[in-house]
Amino acid sequence: SKLSTLMFQITSVKIKCQSICLCMQVLTVSSSVPLRVSAALSTAEESRVKLESLLEKERVLSNTLQQHLQGAQVWADGIGQVLGQLDTLERHMKYLQCLARIEELSDSIQQYLMTNSMWDAVGAIDRMASLDMGLRESGCSHLQAFLRETLRFWHKILKDKLASDFEEVLTQFHWPFISPPTQTLSPPANAQELNSQLELLVSQLLSLQTSDDLISEKKEIPSRPGQSQTPPLSLPIQIMLLPLSKRFRYHFTGNRQTNNLSKPEWYLTQVLIWMGNSSNFMDEKIQPVLDRAGAKVNARVELCRGLLTLAQEKLAQDAPRLLYDDALFCHLVDEVLQFEKELRGTHSYPRTYPGVLHILLEETVFQKWLSVERKMAVEKVDAMLSAEGAWSSQYKDITDMDELKAPDCAETFMTLLLVITERYRSLPCPRAQLSFLALQKELVDDFRIRLTQVMKEESRQPLSPRYCAILNAANYISTVLSDWGDNVFFLQLQQAAVSVGEEILGPLGATETGRLASLEGSLFEALLALLERLRGDMLGRLLDAVMRDVKEKAQPYCKDRWISLPSQNDQATMSLSSSACPMMLCLRDHLLQLQQMLCLPLFQTFWQGLAERLDNFIYEDLILYNHFNEGGVAQLQYDMTRNLFPLFGHYCKRPENFFKHVKEACIILTLKVGPALLLCDMLKQSEEDEGILNHQQPSPESALNELGVYKLAPSDVQILLNLRSAWLKQ
Repeated sequence: SKLSTLMFQITSVKIKCQSICLCMQVLTVSSSVPLRVSAALSTAEESRVKLESLLEKERVLSNTLQQHLQGAQVWADGIGQVLGQLDTLERHMKYLQCLARIEELSDSIQQYLMTNSMWDAVGAIDRMASLDMGLRESGCSHLQAFLRETLRFWHKILKDKLASDFEEVLTQFHWPFISPPTQTLSPPANAQELNSQLELLVSQLLSLQTSDDLISEKKEIPSRPGQSQTPPLSLPIQIMLLPLSKRFRYHFTGNRQTNNLSKPEWYLTQVLIWMGNSSNFMDEKIQPVLDRAGAKVNARVELCRGLLTLAQEKLAQDAPRLLYDDALFCHLVDEVLQFEKELRGTHSYPRTYPGVLHILLEETVFQKWLSVERKMAVEKVDAMLSAEGAWSSQYKDITDMDELKAPDCAETFMTLLLVITERYRSLPCPRAQLSFLALQKELVDDFRIRLTQVMKEESRQPLSPRYCAILNAANYISTVLSDWGDNVFFLQLQQAAVSVGEEILGPLGATETGRLASLEGSLFEALLALLERLRGDMLGRLLDAVMRDVKEKAQPYCKDRWISLPSQNDQATMSLSSSACPMMLCLRDHLLQLQQMLCLPLFQTFWQGLAERLDNFIYEDLILYNHFNEGGVAQLQYDMTRNLFPLFGHYCKRPENFFKHVKEACIILTLKVGPALLLCDMLKQSEEDEGILNHQQPSPESALNELGVYKLAPSDVQILLNLRSAWLKQ
């Protein structure tokens, strides 16, 4: 019936298509071919009649089909009921078969145990465990409970039997090693037999692993912040841990004197001692057996995992009890960090497995840790700033170690930050590390504010040793933070900050996030900008103080009679102007003093800034302020080139390059009369011809460049030439 309906629909579609085609033909040729129009209309009418006939047949067939389906529904309902009964019977049979299988396996295990066929009993237990896992998705709760109880019953009997034998063998190997094993113990006479028994029992216990996990309902340990998932301990290691667990709980629980909240190092050290004492036995005796049995585990690591569980449980109990005692809590954190360091280093415990640090990452404990770190750091900063030698360098007498001339308070502060970094570096959670980084940035900003406050108190005497020590401190902190920005650890934190940093470091703009992601910026960029501003402000105050002193000493020199000085030919030998001596001595003393008090990078910035200011001062207040005769020009050039420039020659090879205005002014002022007149005429002509393009006439700049003048503009050169016009006209 469905096929007939489908054929009918296809025919209907064909007829409709033919009708459409005919109508199109009518529209296109009706005006030119009337006879074809009539034929098309006739064909369309016939198609319509056929379509109505087919539609009537379709309605008749549909009614017939509905009647047939209604009659067949009764049969279908009957068949469905029978199939349901068959399904119920089949499930009952499978239920009974499963019960029979359980009984069969139970009888087999009993028989194997009676005949001491341990391997066969282990195999039957394993098959029963497989059946248990197969029923895990089943809804037969009573059957599951019966199977689990049966499995638990036989598993306990078999496990107790194997565990007892295993413990006897271990005892003959002197397990557990409470004290360091000695080499003087001779091997037992039946060593070969013991090794065979050890291998047999370990293999049989490994075969019970699946059923043991099912009965104990052991799943992978759920991950906590910074803690990866780990599989359950293997059964042989669990049994080996039993005597150690008893000793641990005996000594470190209850009212024992060894259970002391203030002495977490006692049980942490004990765990490390047991790890060290047992490592050789695990590597030499247990690991080969595990390898031959096909177990993909490391015996020594498995034992460490088991012992760590004891330490973790103890820490989880003790840590909340110490939240209200800062001293004991700090001691606990120190011991945990030291324990973790030795665990990963000395005992080579894999980083993929959790240690004990995740205990410190529990929210309440972690927040307490942060608050204690902040409190202790602030107290130490207060103490170091109020110490007697806070602003003196402890390496001031050792030249090679005092390059940055960092005062003791700044160096101690950065050491404090470094210690904090080492404490949280090994934390497995980036969020926790970023929280500590935020604390460090907060401490740096607080220390910067303290430096600013002390600087304002010392700003009246910017040339004092304390003021320079504050400047050295700001530079030292900035230098260290810049180095940290390129450190691999902080670069890794920078990448973590891009994804989770806003929750801890505050909102990051799109630009800052992009710079951090591309490693263009650093996590300390904002702090470095603030420190640079402080350093620049302090250097500016220092330069202002020195320049005030220099300008005061230079007043007689600036007002000297430069236009009436004797010619060079009239003097036997040239010497420094007597009026310049106070200024030169002042410069020399300040440079020597600040070279001793400032670190090299700061001193270089200082003397270069001083040279720039001095260059402008001499050019504007001395050279442009006076007129010069030939003797005055010669004296000025001698004072500058033979006295001022060499003062700065101790700090660079070509000091004159830092006095471009003065150097070039001396070049112009010392020109011979002829070249000076030619240059003057050329500059005037160039000024008159300004705007007129003349390719034959050299530009004023090129002419000045040939004389070695690059800084001064042509207008400045004209002013300088006018300063010697009095004797040029003679």
